[in-house]
Amino acid sequence: MYVLEMNHVSKSFPGVKALDDVTLKVKSGTVHALMGENGAGKSTLMKCLFGLYSMDEGEIRFNGEPVAINNVKEALSLGISMIHQELHLIPYRSVMENIWLGRFPRIGGAKSPVIDHQAMYERTDQLLKDLNLNSITPNDLLRTLSVSKAQSVEIAKAVSYDSKIIIMDEPSSSLTENEVEHLFSIIRSLRQRGVAIIYISHKMEEILKISDEVTIMRDGHYVGTWEASELTTATIIKRMVGRDLTHRFPSGESNIGKELLRVENYTSPNPRSFKHVSLTLHEGEILGLGGLVGAQRTEVMEAVFGLRLHNEGALYVRGKKVTINNSYDAKKYGMALLTEERRATGIFPVLSVQQSSA
Repeated sequence: MYVLEMNHVSKSFPGVKALDDVTLKVKSGTVHALMGENGAGKSTLMKCLFGLYSMDEGEIRFNGEPVAINNVKEALSLGISMIHQELHLIPYRSVMENIWLGRFPRIGGAKSPVIDHQAMYERTDQLLKDLNLNSITPNDLLRTLSVSKAQSVEIAKAVSYDSKIIIMDEPSSSLTENEVEHLFSIIRSLRQRGVAIIYISHKMEEILKISDEVTIMRDGHYVGTWEASELTTATIIKRMVGRDLTHRFPSGESNIGKELLRVENYTSPNPRSFKHVSLTLHEGEILGLGGLVGAQRTEVMEAVFGLRLHNEGALYVRGKKVTINNSYDAKKYGMALLTEERRATGIFPVLSVQQSSA
């Protein structure tokens, strides 16, 4: 009945018990959502399944048979693949090299040192066509792709293993609405082939739309499993937090103060980038900047912060006209920027926290 059973799984880290007697049972050919607040243990459970972590207690059964998964290679050999929340792709390699990394087709047999680039290209091209990823070519460098397209390559890589179970950890976090619909069409086609999808997301509407069953976790414990058709957003939230949530959103009331920041007619020297952008921000106000992928939202904010050029427009801080040519200037006026892609542009992974914040 179940392609996967994880029974009585426990996992501890120094100072915290991340998983405490957790159970997960997934049927073949279904989309099984795994839900819970941040820190509930969802990703930890999946990393135990994928061989990234070793369980302290518990067992895993695959197609009814007990299995030991000690590393990623063993998980992949069983037919379990994972799309991580943080993309694990190599930016200076092509799409096809990323997809077939560690298992390149070879001329003259598996032990041959000669890679069959033509076969690799053809397999990748067919895979992308099967997934309707027509805007991506096998020879594209990963570093030239948007975050959403890189996410699509990660999905294609998982599909390429001909897996029986695919774990998707927040796969839609960087996708537009149209791209999410495309992702769902891929998931439906995989489900029709008998593939089981374990889908982790905080987006309630997605869960109720695509899932067959939902398992909810709270503080490292198993809460329960329900048919998705039995659930509503309110019941999911209640079971995730363990109580009725009477105030789901904060009140819309706020005390708006004086003008803090004003951008007038900002225009990029790049003719295909932002043009004539104006906005005003007041003290105590949250200003949203919306738009689809490619609408140049990020580029506007980077220009305000001094990371991009602009050849028209003016910037005012507390009513005073200022010039911001770089991030040092922006910091002098009390600005900070949390970047869109934290791993690529938001942190220095080779430095300590202290050095990075200096």
